[in-house]
Parts: sequence; C-alpha cells; structure tokens
Amino acid sequence: MKIHCRPITIGLALWLLCTSGQAQEMSTHHAERIISLAPHITEMLFAIGAGQQVVAVDKASDYPTQAKDLPKVANYRSLNMEQLLALEPDLVVVWGSAQQQMVQPLAQLGIPIFYSDPATFAKLNEELNQLGALTGHASQAAEVAARYQQQIDELTQAYQDASPVTVFYQIASTPLMSANASTWMGQAINLCGGINIMADSPAPYPQLSPEQVLAHNPQVIMAKSTEELAHWQQWPALRAVENQHLLTIDAQLMHRFTPRTPQGIRQLCSQLDKARSD
Repeated sequence: MKIHCRPITIGLALWLLCTSGQAQEMSTHHAERIISLAPHITEMLFAIGAGQQVVAVDKASDYPTQAKDLPKVANYRSLNMEQLLALEPDLVVVWGSAQQQMVQPLAQLGIPIFYSDPATFAKLNEELNQLGALTGHASQAAEVAARYQQQIDELTQAYQDASPVTVFYQIASTPLMSANASTWMGQAINLCGGINIMADSPAPYPQLSPEQVLAHNPQVIMAKSTEELAHWQQWPALRAVENQHLLTIDAQLMHRFTPRTPQGIRQLCSQLDKARSD
C-alpha cells in the first residue's frame, strides 16, 4: 500500500505526517533555549538530558530540584510575556489542552511551540521521543522511553488477572473531583485491576457530589493525603470507611504524567492489593 506524506512543522523540527498516522523526522536543528510552562514538561525535559537547555519554567515546576532555581515566567493561567521574550527562547513547550489559548500571542510572533498533551501511556512514550529529537537528546530520550514502557508492561503483566476492586479516585476535595477512564489516572486504575466508579463520566475530570460516591459505595477511596480523605469518616457505613480503605497515593507521581508515573502506578496497585487481602 502506498503511503502519502506531507511536511509539517512541530516546534523546530520538520516532520513527514503520513496517512498511517506516524510522524517521521526529516531534518532539525536543536533547541538551545527552552522554556517549559508545566511541571510535567519540565520533568520530561530534565529526564531526557535537556535540563541545561531550559532557561525558564512555570511557578509550579519543582522537580527536579534544579528547576526550582530557574526563572519563573508563568503560572497555570497567566504568562509574563515581557519576561519570557527577554529570555529569547527558541522553543516553548506548553500544556496543549490547558494553555493553548494563553500562548497564541507567542505563536503569532513566530516563536516555535511544542504542545505537550500526553493522554495515554503510549502518548507519553511518543512525546519523550519527540522532545528528544527537538532538543538533540534522541538517544537518551529513547532510553528513558524504553525504561518507562518496560515498567508499564511489567505492571500490566503482573495485574492482568487481579481480582476487581471498586475505586473512587479523588483528585481534589473542594470541589470534589475525580477522573474518568480516558485519563492516565483512569488508565492506571484499570491496569491495577480497579473498577473506576467514574470511568464513564463524559468529562475527563468530573466534579461531583458526595451523594454520587455514596450511591456507588466503592470498596476503596484514594486521595493524595489523609486530610483530603477525612470528610468521608462522616459516613461510617460506606464500605471504604467501614473497612478502613481510605488510602493515599503520591500526587506528584500520579497527577503529573512523566517517566516517574510507573512508580505511582506501582504504589496505586499496591494500595488496591490491601483491599484484596482483607
């Protein structure tokens, strides 16, 4: 079958986008002055060896520790345009689904932008390799992506026959917020043999009432801290409360989709094992 391709620009690289859905790099010059506008992006850039090329980050980027000392040019909702332009970036990496509107003025100025939005396990692998190509660290990025994928594969194998456990995954308490099956948190629950009670929500990150959780009566409720879970104690008949399955996860590992996420998934799986053993 003949495959038709057309050239497109992603950041600084020229790629061939083929009808097969695969993008193949043709030529590139590597970014030397990179600005990251989201914590997961900063972590990915450092993980693939491009940390020394990062000249600024957003205010929430705190990992690795080197990122804390870099200039802060943005938060989740706003951008210091003057400070950013003064740093003369040759690549700005942004969170596509959350920051696309915010960076439109940069695009209009001709500043190369890469939109990061890894929604699936496979997409994170793909983005690591794309960032490697854009930054001149293709080999190291490929190694990081391979280690990440190996961990995902090992966890998938280990939990493919795990007995099901119903789970409410609490991202935030005010407002009460969860994640559906399309998110990486939802995918992680499924990988671990969990049944996400909000899997079928039409919104990726639905807001809901406690009554909706009570109606599902999950075996496990998970959140980032015991403080976030404390309000469920007012319903002692809830299975997760009655069986003491109000369990915590490391939010930095689970709420930021990065090469460290398999560590968070392993922790999540281990927490669900507690419910299985009781």
